[in-house]
Amino acid sequence: MKISIIGAGFTGLSAAYYLSKAGHDVTIFEKESFPGGLATGFTQPEWDWTLEKSYHHLFTNDKNILNLAKEINFKITTKRPKTSVYAKNEIHQLDSPFSVLKFPLLSVFERLRMGITIAFLKYSPFWKYLEKHNATIILPKLMGKKSYEMIWQPLFMNKFGQFSDNISLAWFWARIRKRTSSLAYPEGGFLKFANKLIKEIKRKEGVFYFNTEIKNLYSKNKIRIKFEESGKLKEIGGFDSAIITIPSSTFLKIAQLPDAYRENLEKLKNIGATNLVLRLKKQFLKDGTYWLNICDKNNPIMAIAEHTNFMDKKNYNNEHLLYVGNYKPIDDRYFTMTKKEILNHFDPYLKKINPDYKKNIIDFEFFKDYFAQPIIPTNYSKIIPPFKTPLKNVYLANMEQVYPWDRGTNYAIETGKRVAKLLLKEK
Repeated sequence: MKISIIGAGFTGLSAAYYLSKAGHDVTIFEKESFPGGLATGFTQPEWDWTLEKSYHHLFTNDKNILNLAKEINFKITTKRPKTSVYAKNEIHQLDSPFSVLKFPLLSVFERLRMGITIAFLKYSPFWKYLEKHNATIILPKLMGKKSYEMIWQPLFMNKFGQFSDNISLAWFWARIRKRTSSLAYPEGGFLKFANKLIKEIKRKEGVFYFNTEIKNLYSKNKIRIKFEESGKLKEIGGFDSAIITIPSSTFLKIAQLPDAYRENLEKLKNIGATNLVLRLKKQFLKDGTYWLNICDKNNPIMAIAEHTNFMDKKNYNNEHLLYVGNYKPIDDRYFTMTKKEILNHFDPYLKKINPDYKKNIIDFEFFKDYFAQPIIPTNYSKIIPPFKTPLKNVYLANMEQVYPWDRGTNYAIETGKRVAKLLLKEK
């Protein structure tokens, strides 16, 4: 078969890998000049490794990506970093049952109650019943009002904003159940991993078109794709099947779809992500914390991740690399701000944690992704579109179909593998 794949994120790369491995001709179209989607990276001349434009890591139970890495002989490193929360202007480790029991800002009873709730969600395999419940209503009842308002409510508000009051408890369950104390990371960075996949696909004669924006997709007896490359409109036809891995809202723009199907896709909501990346001469989180959740409703920062408190700074010319991350609707002012404006905006809050950090700035970048986090309302399973679309031999496979688990590279790879398997089964 001759198969077109739109999008060279990890879903598209995964589908291309498994289809080319099965002996089929794959052609991959990507709007950007680089692969990896949300997990793409950048580098500096002095660095040995690339760094993601938005923070990424793997859990040690991410079997899909770990197995694929093993299959293509790509090395993954595993470490046990420190996760903490910033609450009441203090940093406290909170990444194990022991640290929960030691947490000083809650009473012993409140700690036990929160710990029992987290343990229940961690070890319960039954998510289906939970999806009809609103997390922001149920969690205060389970773990107690003070625990919820101090730690979890600010995180919901900072992550989901206007959507925070209608997030399914199944989404929160998945976040808790999936988490592992040790984390993993592809040696050299996710971009290097993506490029290794490309090499494997090309070895099977896969073809890649980068800097290519899809304008239209037509499906009749064969599939034709019209795209823009270097400012010129071009068209390629003769495809037996197509896999769409871009956001559903973009799919709506490039294809003629039935009204009922369009209406269902339009129900799917997303928010974007912004990441300020600081390159520093000295460590920012001096206690060694890798991941710091900001539990403060009045703080504009959602999370801080010091990548070099996880991966060795020697891979980055001994620089200390810090993410300052947020999720925002794409019409938020953050998406119009320059990197200097966003740094000035965050500066008073960063100084509360490290008053001298600005003296150590080497440089900084500001990255924006417009489709980074699907909104998961109650009963989300009822609106998830299937892989098969109304268009003949056209399949949709993107992060909005990852459920009940949260989106990420592991599930992007699983989604690509699943849609490839379905396509092969139906041919």
